[in-house]
Amino acid sequence: MLDSGQQYPALVLNADFRPLSYFPLSLWSWQDTVKAVFLDRVSVLSEYEAAVHSPRISFRLPSVIALKDYVPAARRPAFTRFNVFLRDAFSCQYCGERQPTQDLTFDHVIPRSRGGRTAWTNVVAACGPCNLRKGSRLPGECRMFPRTRPVQPSTWELQQSGRGFPPNYLHESWRDYLYWDAELEN
Repeated sequence: MLDSGQQYPALVLNADFRPLSYFPLSLWSWQDTVKAVFLDRVSVLSEYEAAVHSPRISFRLPSVIALKDYVPAARRPAFTRFNVFLRDAFSCQYCGERQPTQDLTFDHVIPRSRGGRTAWTNVVAACGPCNLRKGSRLPGECRMFPRTRPVQPSTWELQQSGRGFPPNYLHESWRDYLYWDAELEN
């Protein structure tokens, strides 16, 4: 029997063997994974040493699974605060400092009070001090210009950006699937 305090998440790959998401990393709980295996919705590619037991069977917990049916990625990512931060690599677009998520804000390049819209092309990640310094002024008025022009990213671009921020925990069995297109060392 499993220790209820232990976690055994499974890395979920699409049918093309790429993670559904890099950030956040596509993981399922062991309970959801076991259910998907028994419903024949996934293929098991790797397993943990740990197992679950029923009166009739013993079952090693999957650590990497692949969906049997391909799930196409959304064409356009959702416009969310987190996705703006991910697009901007969690860095203030004015001073360039990388910030923890809780210390970031988003800034309207053209302030809403000046007719600016809340859209991908007008919103950037900013640290609190830079956001306060800029205030409701136009970039030219305060000499504060975003380091990169804000654009709407594709889902693929956000996924690529997310690959630069690995989670705190990576099981050894996941590594071959997470960085499959990275250049191999000699």
